[in-house]
Amino acid sequence: MLPAAVRMRSSDEFRATARGVRAGRPCLVVHASTVAPSDQQPTTSPDANIRVGFVVSKSVGGAAVRNRVKRRLRHAAAEHLPDTPSGTRVVVRALPAAANASWPTLRDELAGAWRSAMRRVGDR
Repeated sequence: MLPAAVRMRSSDEFRATARGVRAGRPCLVVHASTVAPSDQQPTTSPDANIRVGFVVSKSVGGAAVRNRVKRRLRHAAAEHLPDTPSGTRVVVRALPAAANASWPTLRDELAGAWRSAMRRVGDR
């Protein structure tokens, strides 16, 4: 499961991340950006300077569907934290197709979009 300390909650962080790179798939879009080392919080935990947020709008479905999609995305995102550089901010935006996607499909699409976004963030 994704640690609570890693989750993004501030609208300012969401907005700042949206100005970074973007990698899309049929069920979701991954936005990623990096934070300058001077803006990072000093910590001993390797994951502490990585922040992940999720956007699942009403177009995806009702509350139960949106919560199921968010739970699945949080679980899948936790698998990618060890490979994510420190100081990276990631926002995962679910598209309406995510409501009907199977767990393996959603996990694979997130993995592909995450890798693509990390590659592009590293190029900047």
